[in-house]
Amino acid sequence: QVQVVESGGGLVQAGGSLRLSCTVSGLPFGLLAMSWFRQGPGKERESVSCIVSSGSVTYYDTYVKGRFTISRDNAKNTLYLQMNSLQPEDTAMYYCVTGDRCPRQISDYGYWGQGTQVTVSS
Repeated sequence: QVQVVESGGGLVQAGGSLRLSCTVSGLPFGLLAMSWFRQGPGKERESVSCIVSSGSVTYYDTYVKGRFTISRDNAKNTLYLQMNSLQPEDTAMYYCVTGDRCPRQISDYGYWGQGTQVTVSS
């Protein structure tokens, strides 16, 4: 049974930091590209960042570049997203998704987690 479980969301003030985690089971995590997406209130789901299976290549969308850092620990089957200098516009549900390429399209095949809510107050 495949499980993709995000954690680490919460309420933070503008300028603060959060670290999201995503644990994957039932799949060969070390062979997968992994991505973070987010969906803000009233907005479409959008790409945030992705990382190849080895961790050697990463990709960031423009609005998070320089503030967010994606990483992974293949021994722990876990994906991370370190988010610094958070702004109210970063408020969204953050989703982890498996894949076979980076960057990936939202329509690509993969397993999605249930999401973790990040709320940034001004």
